Amino acid sequence: MTDHVPVLTVEAVRYLQAEHGGVFVDCTVGLGGHTRALIEAGATHVIGLDRDADALALASIKLAPWKDRVELVHADYRAIEEVLDARHISVVDGTLADLGVSSLQLNGPGRGFSFQRDEPLDMRMDRSRGDTAADLLARSTEREIADAVFAFGEERFSRRIARAVVERRRTEPITTTGQLASIVRRAIPRSGAASRSRTGRGRGHARTDPATRTFQALRVWVNRELEDLDRFLHAAVRRLRAGARLVVITFHSLEDRIVKHTLRALERGSDATVRVLTKKPIVPGEDEIRQNPRARSAKLRAAERLA
Repeated sequence: MTDHVPVLTVEAVRYLQAEHGGVFVDCTVGLGGHTRALIEAGATHVIGLDRDADALALASIKLAPWKDRVELVHADYRAIEEVLDARHISVVDGTLADLGVSSLQLNGPGRGFSFQRDEPLDMRMDRSRGDTAADLLARSTEREIADAVFAFGEERFSRRIARAVVERRRTEPITTTGQLASIVRRAIPRSGAASRSRTGRGRGHARTDPATRTFQALRVWVNRELEDLDRFLHAAVRRLRAGARLVVITFHSLEDRIVKHTLRALERGSDATVRVLTKKPIVPGEDEIRQNPRARSAKLRAAERLA
């Protein structure tokens, strides 16, 4: 069975105060690591959402010992209010959203999230709907591709990459991760790749592949990861009882920026609805990073609902 190590689990459970019991929502249940920790800490019931049906199937196996206290729902985290309304739940005792990509998605065959092996260029978290990365690259304009790679991947060579993609697709469709990675690596000048490799080292980091930012950008684009994130945060806060808490874990600066500014806006003004508990984000310690290198970019922010 695919294994996945949840990040900042101790910190998330502590901020959510699961030991007091109550109903919690794990908006991105993945393989169930955070949900299990919440249940073991004392949560009475956890509603686990995920748009990845494969993840839910595995989570149901891992969480089987607590099946009477866990309900798994195939839904996007942004549908939190619809999910709660369908269950006639007005408020909950805590909500967690881990916005990272799971090991199942990165390592699972045929998902197309990684350039570590050559496979179909899919990248959808929910494979039952929406365009694949290959679809977007096939029909988008050069300008649209460049804008997406720059905005979602913060890739300074986005225009070169977009131009190379459009030139290649004139002769053959771009349908695999290997094709795309090769195009990106050739589009980035040697000086840029060398500079990126130097800055990508430190704290035991591996050398950064030139295709990394582009693959991140396409994943964000395909799954609309930044779309309505602020709306979700407002909705999640609305559905917290007074004193309950929201915890959000992000893995790249674009998401963290939205979370930071949205929570800050909700805290300010005469109609403030939350108290931000993390003036600076909580990050993994050296021990966690050593055991789980993917945790190194995680940031946790938390807020408490006011009366």
